Parts: sequence; C-alpha cells; structure tokens
Amino acid sequence: MLDVKLFEMKSFLPMPYEDALAPRLKLAHDKLQNATGAGAEFTGWVHLPRDYDKEEFARIQAAAARIQSNSQALVVIGIGGSYLGARGVIDCLCSPNYNLKKKNTPNVYFIGNGLSADALQEVLDLVADVDFSVNVISKSGTTTEPAVAFRFFREALEKKYGHEEAGKRIYATTDKARGALKSLADAQGWETFVVPDEVGGRYSVLTAVGLLPIAVAGVDIEALMRGAAEMMDVCANPSYDCPAWRYAAIRYELYRAGRSIELLACYDPAFRFMLEWWKQLYGESEGKEGKGLFPASVEFTADLHSMGQYIQEGKRLMFETVVRLGASEHQVYVPRDETDGDGLNFLAGESMDFIRDRAMEGTLLAHTEGGVPNVIVEADGKTPEALGQLIYFFEYACGLSGYLLDVNPFDQPGVEAYKKNMFALLGKPGYEDRKADLEAKLHK
Repeated sequence: MLDVKLFEMKSFLPMPYEDALAPRLKLAHDKLQNATGAGAEFTGWVHLPRDYDKEEFARIQAAAARIQSNSQALVVIGIGGSYLGARGVIDCLCSPNYNLKKKNTPNVYFIGNGLSADALQEVLDLVADVDFSVNVISKSGTTTEPAVAFRFFREALEKKYGHEEAGKRIYATTDKARGALKSLADAQGWETFVVPDEVGGRYSVLTAVGLLPIAVAGVDIEALMRGAAEMMDVCANPSYDCPAWRYAAIRYELYRAGRSIELLACYDPAFRFMLEWWKQLYGESEGKEGKGLFPASVEFTADLHSMGQYIQEGKRLMFETVVRLGASEHQVYVPRDETDGDGLNFLAGESMDFIRDRAMEGTLLAHTEGGVPNVIVEADGKTPEALGQLIYFFEYACGLSGYLLDVNPFDQPGVEAYKKNMFALLGKPGYEDRKADLEAKLHK
C-alpha cells in the first residue's frame, strides 16, 4: 500500500504540529466525505471508485474493444483535465514511447490541448493513411482549443469514410444532458459518455474522460479502479494513519514556514505526464485568493544536471516530494568491460535499479543537507492498481489541502480571465466593447 515518509523533517519543522493540526484536518475530511464544504457540488470523485456507473463502465470497455478492432489510431481531443490524466496513465503504464512500440493496440494521439497549427497538421498527417477514430472530450463543446481541433478531425473522418460511417468512429465524452457537444452528438447519433456534473475536470481521470483512451491503450481499467477504491477506503479513516492526511499536513506546515514552491520529482521518465497532471490538480485547486504552493516538477536524474544547482544552492523557497515507483519491470545489469576505459567496472553486475536507488538516496541526503525538505511518496509499484492508488491519494490530499487553506479547491475563477480577453480579441459576438478596450491597450 502507498505510504508517505518524511526525512529529517525536524530540522525544518522543530515544533510538533500533528496534534494541533488534527482538528482542522478532521474538519476538512468531514467536508469531503459529507459534501459540506465550499465547492461541495464537485466532490463526486470522493466515492467514485466504488459508486461509479457500472453500465457506462461496460460501455467504455466495449467501445475500447471496438476501437481496437477497427482502428490503428485514436485521436483524443481535449484540454487540461480532459487529456492530462489519460496521457499520464498511458505514458506511465504503457511507455512514453507507446506510439512507437510494436503492439496490438492503436496509437493514441492527443490534440486540442493548444493552438499550434503545426501540432494539429502533424496529427492529421499521422492518421491520414490509417483507420482511425476520434474521442472528443468537452463538457460544453465550446471550449476553443478542442472545439477548433474537432472541426478538423470531423472533416477528415467524413472525407475518409463518408458522413454515416464517420459517425460510427466519433465518441463524445460530454455533459449528460446539455451543451453544444451533447446536442450535436445526439443529432448525429454518436456514442456518448458522461462528464459527471459532480466531478470537475482535474479530478476526472477515473471517469469516462480518462478511462476510454486508457482502455484503448490496453490498460486494465478494472485494476485501475480497484486500486483507487483501495485508497478510498484508506482515506476514509480520519487520522494520520491515512497517508493523504500526512501529506496534506506537511505541505501545509511547510507552506506556513515560508516554503512557497513544491517540486514533485520522480526518477522514471514514464512519470513525466503524471507530473503534469499533478501540477494542474494542485495549481488549479490551491492557487487563488493570493494563496497556495506553486506546483513545479522535475524529472530526475536528468534535471539534476540542469536544475540541480538551483535546488542545491539557490533560494531556500521550496521543498521536494519524491515519488518512488519501486522496481522496474525490466531488470538489466551493467556489463563488465575488460579494458575498464570508463572506470565503471565497480558497477559491473549491478542492476540499473540499484544505481538509480543509490542516486536517489545520495540526492535525498544532499538536498536535505542543503536546506531543502524532502517528502517521500512510496507507491506500490508501477501497475494499474498501484497507479489507481496514487491518483486517488493525490486527489484526496488536494481536497484536504484546499480546505486547510480556506479556499474552494474545486473552482477556477482565474481561468476565465484569459478566455474573455481571447474571445474579445478574436471577435466573438458579444465581446465588441471589450475588444475595442483591449486593442487600445495593446496598441498604446
């Protein structure tokens, strides 16, 4: 089972804090469990791993099998929480080189998460000569980035297969009853899956939002949900026996002590997009009202050769949370070289895991002694079940953390500011006055 460990934390937080903080954690816990806190209408993820829609889950599995049988590629169109979780899980469990590997499952391409013409055209070119399907993910159907991308790929499908057959290859994950995408899907007869009203985008990876692409890539989504359910049961315990309590508590206390940045680190490049998922989860949940830790990420050991200098000797404004994924799937050992020209024969016969773990321990000691507190999150391996545990753990700790800061962890009012400006500058109807004002500011 996943665990949270602290290393030499007394040198950074000499005063005991657990007992004093426990009543506030219990209050935050009760708000999550009973849906009584700010943003309570978006806490459907709390009991989701056991209470999810089993009928829809079976349809997801059936749709994934159908896509696997008739498509060489799946194009997933979404932004933010509509793509980061799925990409993170696929990269972590299947490989960041998933699309390059020999396999019996389709390639999975993610688009609609930006406004790059080159990125869009590249994916169009990649699927031009293969059979493909599209999973468009948007609660409203009007979010600019995925909506624009979907126009291109719907057109490509219809040119390739004709209107009727194209419709059989479009899967819309959207609102259950309303919105532009839902209306269009119903009118065209596309199969639809639900973005639950009570689950916000950044908490949605264990809904159809993430599960369909993940299942298409061949991941055992039943095991993923089983792991999440195991952690849900652990987190139902309102005490420091719950690893989410320990993590939320130490983050809060380090924040109060003046640490303003949390670096999430992992020693496996397959975890890169899980780091990106985590950054959205915590940044969008905590960063409001002038509060919150800034979530950043590093990939070790690569970033030890780029960011390591600053971490070791720069301003003391951060702490590290290191995710340890356990043993690698493949065990490889350093060969002996009779000439020993590189001086590495002292490592001959040692596994790469052994070398990685010693690098991890050496870094832990160096950074801690250099004034950077370290928290260790030990996962139960790199399996669907273990990753399900890790996902739920981070989600639950995030909810606790938001309530400790006295903010609503489930809204994102600041995201709307750039959208309004973008709509105005693009000439969207209804934004004419704002457009004139913004253009005047830009052309001073």
